[in-house]
Amino acid sequence: MAERILVVDDDHTLRQTVTEVLERRGYEVHQAETGAAAIALVRDRSFALILLDLRLPDDDGLEILSKIREIDDSVLVVIVTAYPEVRTAVSALKAGAYDYLNKPFDLDDLRGGVQRALETRHLRTEVERLRLANRQPIPVAGLIGFSTEFRTMLEITRRMAASRAPVLIRGESGTGKERVAHAIHSFSPRADGPWITVNCSAIAEGLLESEMFGHEKGAFTDAKERRRGLFELADGGSLFLDEVGDLSPTLQPKLLRVLESQSFRRVGGQSEIKVDVRVVAATNRNLTAMIRDGKFREDLYYRLNVASIDVPPLRARRGDILPLAEHFLEQGARIMNLPAARLSPGAMERLEFYGWPGNIRELRNVMERALILAAGDPIESRHLPRELSLDAPSIATNATPDDLPDLTLATVEMRHILRVLRTCNGNKTLAARQLDISRLTLRNKLRQYGFVEGEE
Repeated sequence: MAERILVVDDDHTLRQTVTEVLERRGYEVHQAETGAAAIALVRDRSFALILLDLRLPDDDGLEILSKIREIDDSVLVVIVTAYPEVRTAVSALKAGAYDYLNKPFDLDDLRGGVQRALETRHLRTEVERLRLANRQPIPVAGLIGFSTEFRTMLEITRRMAASRAPVLIRGESGTGKERVAHAIHSFSPRADGPWITVNCSAIAEGLLESEMFGHEKGAFTDAKERRRGLFELADGGSLFLDEVGDLSPTLQPKLLRVLESQSFRRVGGQSEIKVDVRVVAATNRNLTAMIRDGKFREDLYYRLNVASIDVPPLRARRGDILPLAEHFLEQGARIMNLPAARLSPGAMERLEFYGWPGNIRELRNVMERALILAAGDPIESRHLPRELSLDAPSIATNATPDDLPDLTLATVEMRHILRVLRTCNGNKTLAARQLDISRLTLRNKLRQYGFVEGEE
């Protein structure tokens, strides 16, 4: 798609000449004779570059520049002037111009200047894309987060996904270990292969071996036909062993053998079955303590723990609480066919201050309950469970400095701006008016916080 350029000048001959030169280079060129016409075009469509005359019949070029930047601060503006004063150039650059050209200019200088400006725009766009890729919520495999702790964990997850080595995921109950495991599979070369999960604590010990390795017909009383196990079903993909710390002592050496040889026998079978399976395991238990107590094999632990990921509890990633809460509200409204609801400032404060012993799972349950109670109204403190009361000892009992809410001035400012923006239903113009700042300042603040801007 051709890049769009706007030429703003009251000299018809110059406008036409510049237009023809740039169109021969493959650009889509639009023209405007006045500042008002230029503003109307900028409001109507986006431009990669604007060549703006400093002297226009209806307004000063620097005033037009300011208005353009207010509408779209990503467009590059090159000032064109017949009055080459240093003071004028400095004023233009301070007002946000990318560069300036002196009239009369050589057409080769024009082509070179336009090319350099567009290359700069491409570089800025790519830098911004990479920055936002690190800052915005990550939807892959249901993972959502803004915090440094979350982004660090996600980067480790991505790196580990490329290998074939087993991964052990550690974390408290409800922190989203299965989501992380699924992300490893999604990021890996095995993403198109099977993704099989088994909860080692949810299946009776007598059935788990048959479930994992399969069985031959007649292997036991109820084995009326041959059945393939989960390892066979996961061939070419990934097998997730949730709560691997609950695996019985009799099954631990059999799992170790599969990890070492990538082969096994079905229950009641004689032949070896070869598979290509990547094992990802998770636990909320202290496996090293279990090894000391003789409840978990040390050699199995080291085979599972070739690579490891620690999933932080929700209280250690407080910057993610509100984004996650809003995600669960939107998801719950869609699934339960309920009216959408937004969080009041008081409810937000309680969510951020609470210790969340049940982690993300508890937050999801609290949001679904509040959604039902609010029935479409804003979610207030009264819609939240009593234990979320600000005077409850949820944090204070065993608090460390890292557990306490982030009360820096920058964070308070961010929270206030986001609350006003939610109150205005995402309308940035209205929110800027409420905050008594310019819309450009608001957009810059949102970019500083790492939020992706949507269309109004």
